[in-house]
Amino acid sequence: MYRGSENNSTKGGEGMMKRAIICYLVMAMFVIGITPRVEAAFAPSQTLQLAVVDRTQDLTKIQAVLETRVVRQRLQDLGFTYEEINARLSEMTDQQIHSIAQKMDDLKVGKDGALGVIIALLVIVALVIIIINLTSGNKVVLTK
Repeated sequence: MYRGSENNSTKGGEGMMKRAIICYLVMAMFVIGITPRVEAAFAPSQTLQLAVVDRTQDLTKIQAVLETRVVRQRLQDLGFTYEEINARLSEMTDQQIHSIAQKMDDLKVGKDGALGVIIALLVIVALVIIIINLTSGNKVVLTK
C-alpha cells in the first residue's frame, strides 16, 4: 500500500511538471510568433555611390505607381496636377529618383501580412490540439 500511494504522488508530480512544460512552451511559441522580423546589417561610414543608375527604368517604376487610381486620386486631393508631378520628377537627380524607386520596391502593400497571420493561426490551432491531447485522456481527431 505504501508503494502504491508513492507511485500515485509521483505520477501527480509528473503530470504537474508536464503541464508546466507545456504552458512554458506555449508561451514561448506565442512570444516567438508575435515578435517582428527585423533585419540588421553593417552601415557603411560613407554613402555608397551607385555605379550605374538607370534613370528611365526608375522613372517607369515611379510612373507606374503614380498612375494607379488610389495614388492619382490622393495627389489630386492634395492639389497636384499630373504636369506638376512630371515637372518635379524631371528636376530630381538620378540618385533621388533611384532612391524613390527603391523605396517603392521595398513597400509591401498587403503581400506578406496575410501569409504570416495564416501561419500563426495554424500554429496556434496545432498547439491547442497538442495541449488537449497531452492533458486529457481523450484524443482529438480532425476529419473532413
